[in-house]
Amino acid sequence: MTQSKLFFNPLKNLADQFDKLVEGKLWLKVIIALALGVIFGVLMGPDLGLLSAGTVKIITAWLALPGQVFLAIIQMIVVPLVVASIVRGLAANNNPAAMKKNGMIALLFIMVSTAFAAAVGIVLALNIQPGNFVDATSLIDANVAPMVNNVAKGFPAAAEFPSKVSALIPKNPLASMASGEMLQVILFAAVLGAALLSIPAQQSKPLFDLLGALQEVSLRIVSWAMLLAPLAVFGLITRLVANLGLNVLTGMAIYMATVLLGLLIIAIAYFIVAKITLAQRFGEFFVNVRELLLLAFSTSSSAAVMPLTLQVVEDKLKVKPEISRFLVPLGATINMTGTALYQGVATVFLAQVFHVDLTLTSYIFIVTMSVAASIGSPATPGAGIIILSMVLEGVGIPAAGIALILGVDRILDMCRTSVNVLGDVVTCTTVQYVTTNAASDESISKLDSPVG
Repeated sequence: MTQSKLFFNPLKNLADQFDKLVEGKLWLKVIIALALGVIFGVLMGPDLGLLSAGTVKIITAWLALPGQVFLAIIQMIVVPLVVASIVRGLAANNNPAAMKKNGMIALLFIMVSTAFAAAVGIVLALNIQPGNFVDATSLIDANVAPMVNNVAKGFPAAAEFPSKVSALIPKNPLASMASGEMLQVILFAAVLGAALLSIPAQQSKPLFDLLGALQEVSLRIVSWAMLLAPLAVFGLITRLVANLGLNVLTGMAIYMATVLLGLLIIAIAYFIVAKITLAQRFGEFFVNVRELLLLAFSTSSSAAVMPLTLQVVEDKLKVKPEISRFLVPLGATINMTGTALYQGVATVFLAQVFHVDLTLTSYIFIVTMSVAASIGSPATPGAGIIILSMVLEGVGIPAAGIALILGVDRILDMCRTSVNVLGDVVTCTTVQYVTTNAASDESISKLDSPVG
């Protein structure tokens, strides 16, 4: 009995120390879940062959259930939260000129950063040439190619633009909410907020109070969902690795490394901008956003982590609500920097694989299309593939080539979503920095100007 106590006490102490270490640290729980998910995925994957494919499919389906529940809860609450946040954000700033200025600054920053990301992707792919390391005939799945062909839609003709613009106005807001058309939902919320500001405060107050209560309730539901986050990450990663296998990853290693290098460059650029626009040290900023980036990585959806993005931006980075509550939903819808970089790399990569010569005009088209197609694309997993198919069609690359990169797209989707969400955060800090400095300069100029 004594020997048993001597043996088990160190284990118990170690377990107690581990519990204290992870208590209240969601980011650490998510990292542990990620690591365990990769290990379990490899053990159940096709490379070791320990279990039959049918058994693996059943086990991973049940393991992924918490992840599916987590995503379903977030998707359930994201629309009411976006509507409440945007309307309340507009109400917090009863200054149309300031709101217009914030929107213009944000749009300019997003467009410039998206174009820069696409250009970085093109330059990296041209120098590394990942397409020269791949034999397309051995990797393309003939059964997948026909399905991918149907995805390509092409860039709308000039005559179609008016109808595309008018289609952004939701004819039925409830239908837009039900179908998850986030850009239409944002426009509806903006129109609703502007209309409420134009009527007497006594009449608008009941609806503002109702939306405030809706916002608080939505955030409470999100906090409940976050309890599932580690289990969700474990299940989703396990299913991903178990179904993917290591052979696909090694065959596309150079292509993946090129995309990851580009995403790292964009992330570093964002951190530099954050250092300039925030009065926080680099380490402090990283600590404030690490949970958010890990969850964005795990869910592959900017929309899914939107509630947490709002919380981090307002509570930890001290961005004004009138800026964050308008720009975070907007950024999650149109700010696709990581996706733009991925499109640049993937397009040049597939051009090298299929021996398609790209001209300077083609590269300009890729950058322009990456910026244009990102606006209004769904903030959901796999949206990058839909956008990429349009880019490929425009430069004469077979859309069936997407089948070549589908195998590893899920992992890259997780990585580029983290960069997209980091871009949403930095957009908010940049807009606040620019507007605050502009206001300070205006005040100083008024003080320096001669009186009457």
